[in-house]
Amino acid sequence: MSEKLYKTIEITDLKDMLNKTKNQYSDKIAYKIKITEGTYRTITHKEVRDMVDALGTALIDMGLQNKRIAVIGENRYEWEIAYLSIVCGTGIVVPLDKALPENELETLIERSEVEAIFYSSKYEEELIKIKYNENNKLKHLISMDRNQNEDGIYSQQELIKRGKELIESGNTEFINAKIDNEKMSIMLFTSGTTSASKVVALSHKNICSNLMDIGSILDVTSDDVVLSILPIHHVFECTVGFLLALYKGAQTVFCDGLRHVVENLNEYKVSVMACVPGIYERIFGIIRKQIEKQGKLKEILEKEEKLKSSSMEERKNAFKEIHNLIGGNIKLFISGAASLDSKIEEKYRLLGINLVQGYGLTETSPVVAVGTNKEYKLGSIGKAVPSDEVKLIDVNEEGIGELLVKGPNVALGYYNDVKATKEAFDGEWFHTGDLAKIDDEGYIFICGRKKSVIVLKNGKNIFPEEMETLVNKIEGVQESFIFGKQQTDDKENIKINVQIVYDKEIIKNVYNVEKIEDINKVILEKIKEINAQIPKYKAIRGMILTEEPLIKTTTNKIKRQANLDRINAELQR
Repeated sequence: MSEKLYKTIEITDLKDMLNKTKNQYSDKIAYKIKITEGTYRTITHKEVRDMVDALGTALIDMGLQNKRIAVIGENRYEWEIAYLSIVCGTGIVVPLDKALPENELETLIERSEVEAIFYSSKYEEELIKIKYNENNKLKHLISMDRNQNEDGIYSQQELIKRGKELIESGNTEFINAKIDNEKMSIMLFTSGTTSASKVVALSHKNICSNLMDIGSILDVTSDDVVLSILPIHHVFECTVGFLLALYKGAQTVFCDGLRHVVENLNEYKVSVMACVPGIYERIFGIIRKQIEKQGKLKEILEKEEKLKSSSMEERKNAFKEIHNLIGGNIKLFISGAASLDSKIEEKYRLLGINLVQGYGLTETSPVVAVGTNKEYKLGSIGKAVPSDEVKLIDVNEEGIGELLVKGPNVALGYYNDVKATKEAFDGEWFHTGDLAKIDDEGYIFICGRKKSVIVLKNGKNIFPEEMETLVNKIEGVQESFIFGKQQTDDKENIKINVQIVYDKEIIKNVYNVEKIEDINKVILEKIKEINAQIPKYKAIRGMILTEEPLIKTTTNKIKRQANLDRINAELQR
């Protein structure tokens, strides 16, 4: 496991965290919110705690103590205030995916037995419909955008005002509410269809133990500016972005959209960001284009070679121009949710940017392991966080086995699903469902999902994720999907195939081809190059080209069975 590198404050629950951050970082800015271009509003850590107290008091006054309350909307401070006001003394918070269609949203509201919901204005119409469906318990709609209570809909702003009045008159019910840190306080739906998704039950202890672990190994301080970019309902952004920033007294700013990431990095002088590999690849692409435009590629490559044995600070100073392209203040990039190309990780580090790769699951609050500025290996997800133990079971001849985790961040189980809980939670150990290697120093290398492994006739295992990483490096390939195809003459014999989603514009610019048959030839040659570098049993034998995106979850994970079903349906036409 990782060694602790930084001092952290001991916290028992999120309410305790808010009390301590209010005392320690009282007048420091917690949020900087864009009102109009060039105009901003700031909210201090003291004001955050005061708003949470007020809103929580108003919610209890509405009769919502110990009830389930949902939150849905884009990343914004109102979402975070609502979340904290629920979980710190009102009831159980249910963060919902803002990308869900109406029918699926309704199903989740019904399944979680939500009685109130905070929402952004774009969801108002469908939530009004859902409220009047007798199959659910939804009674109260609370708008994050309305300025006043009207039409049977509450205004979050008005509830905060009401709560302040109640506190001034002596109501301390929320302020004095005790937190049972081992009880379910957060309900999170796993990705997948609404009927198949599980409800992960998390406690304050789960979240807080993870915050203390992350805070002890990642260099985040009260001087940092954190860009919130990933969907906030997802536990990665929620814990590593939103809650970690508050815990460490940092300032949070909100991204204007994926197209504006680099613009926002410059605008706010961001120092810390938690994001997915695709965004870091996009940022690096922008950096590379600027370097090429300035005719400095050769100079940069020469510098990189000379600086391989130098410190991160020396590299940062050497590449000051590049740092200025992304705000000049980047200290830490955290990558999660998918595998990061080790070449991209290496490039960032050579430029003096500390890009670390982490790993986690909803069931682990989420971080199990992460690289640090002192402990990392390229291609690894780092070592287990200080409070966690990890082990492998059913290890094969290559040293690959299923990764199990034990620690205080492991969830209570799946709500109302005894069978699934028994399958995944084996005593103190949680079965991640991921296959991994662990080296002698404790560094963990993820190989793929246990469920997605392709087993060949000779008993060899193919990990699709590993192969997809190789294919995705081909210029012009947006994404890929590796699958096994049974041979008609021998059903037990499986050949490796790939579906490739290509970018027509990049293909044209890089290879100077436009016709589908020419594109096919170009990419096929690249596949042959990959095959020459890997064992014969892993070789890709068939290829399908498409411009249609892969079917994914709202957290951007490939739905393997859904994509396979679509391919089979198309082949049968």
